[in-house]
Amino acid sequence: MIDTKKLDKFVKEIDDMKKKNKMDLSSDQDLSVGIMDLISLEQHFFFSGAKTGNTQYYDIINEVRAMRKELMVKLIPHYQGEEWCISKHLLSASMRFMEVGTKQLDLGNKKDAYAFFQKSYDLYSLFWGINMKLIDLKEVKKIDEEALDVKDQSKKSLFKKLGAIVKHAVDCCIE
Repeated sequence: MIDTKKLDKFVKEIDDMKKKNKMDLSSDQDLSVGIMDLISLEQHFFFSGAKTGNTQYYDIINEVRAMRKELMVKLIPHYQGEEWCISKHLLSASMRFMEVGTKQLDLGNKKDAYAFFQKSYDLYSLFWGINMKLIDLKEVKKIDEEALDVKDQSKKSLFKKLGAIVKHAVDCCIE
């Protein structure tokens, strides 16, 4: 799964690049949220077509899908197996849980809202964990459910660990 030495080196490299102002992952974060919205648009055009019977909504799906695919390549230029589809579905599910959380918050159901927000962030962190190659999917094997790899002794969950890494590495406030 995750090589902790590789992870430490990665975090140090990010810190060094931030200090030198050579790296701005916030653009990639913005792009990932834009891609989430495009996935959402594909779904809305589908449901609008189905609900209204107007097939013109279906025709628009291809245009939005082509744009989404073109932009996803910027975040996922190299992938193996199902990583492309996994990434798309992680972004999609993250966006949907965020929207459900927002609706729950509007209804005054803060506890439910916060739980959906956490699930959304967990999936978003998993997206980055896979696409920043922090998770080596080639060597996935059964280990303690809370461990990142066989050497990981911390009892924080995978999502907590990835969330901390993403929070540290992807700073949308860099100008």
